[in-house]
Amino acid sequence: MTQARTILAAAAVTAAAGIAWGVVEANAFTTRRVTVPVLPPGAAPVRVLHLSDLHLTPHQERRIAWVRSLARENVDLVVNTGDNLAHAEAVPAVTRALTPLLELPGVFVYGSNDYYGPTPLNPFKYFAGPSELEPARPALPTHALTAVLEGVGWTNLNNARAELTVGGHDLSFVGMDDPHIQRDAMPADDGVRGDLHIGVVHAPYRRALDALHRDGAALTLAGHTHGGQVCVPGFGALVTNCDIDRARVKGLHGYPGARPDAGGGASGDAGAEAVGDESMWLHVSAGLGTSPYAPVRFACRPEATVLTLVPRALGAVRFPSPGRIF
Repeated sequence: MTQARTILAAAAVTAAAGIAWGVVEANAFTTRRVTVPVLPPGAAPVRVLHLSDLHLTPHQERRIAWVRSLARENVDLVVNTGDNLAHAEAVPAVTRALTPLLELPGVFVYGSNDYYGPTPLNPFKYFAGPSELEPARPALPTHALTAVLEGVGWTNLNNARAELTVGGHDLSFVGMDDPHIQRDAMPADDGVRGDLHIGVVHAPYRRALDALHRDGAALTLAGHTHGGQVCVPGFGALVTNCDIDRARVKGLHGYPGARPDAGGGASGDAGAEAVGDESMWLHVSAGLGTSPYAPVRFACRPEATVLTLVPRALGAVRFPSPGRIF
């Protein structure tokens, strides 16, 4: 009995220590930096700030201040992939956080938490599959957030297309509303493809990624997964909260196959068949926040990412034109 009590006590201490560290890590904000060889040969680089999953409540001053500090990164474009809100009165907090960045060109899509407030959820349900939208979740002031973002000239890409000139490049965008709550729909093709065609979506469900890939996106940016939020060192994420494989839960990858600069071969997950030169680039942000009801991260720091888009290597295969069947 004494030995059993000792084991239980040790387990309780270990669990408490893990939770305490998880709270600390949830505030250990990190700026990731990746280079993406996706522009035409000879093109000037473009710096893109990818923000996702702020999950802000009105008084999270540390997170707000850190997001504001990202303005010193001197980027050319901001891409916001949703889940900005975590409270009915959070729009002013989001506005304060983004204010220094709102002077830059920006595009955005929404996640479920831009429409509906958070509710308590048993975290073990994530092991059974992606979370579902509970009927009791309160509506959030999405219209007020939209008014702020559109009011400064940011482009709303929820099931929409757009064109922007950034850093001397004509960029075309195709965006989708959140697949996690079945709001995604591919907008009608306008035939426009810029120097670079970029897909933007909150949750990286395969149906959405496949649609963006077919549309000719050479680079797609997504969020939603929180990088797994609670990871096991040496193993990685336990869940993704969507149907993407765990290997692509965060960071820069190829989709549906290997990275486009790999030149061939499968990516390693069982569902991928396309070789690298038939893939698009996919960046999934681990995001900056958590649900107020699960304010911990473990082995998965909150992040924003600066992507430096640079020219492809000479002789590299251009991304296939839209409509090609693989």
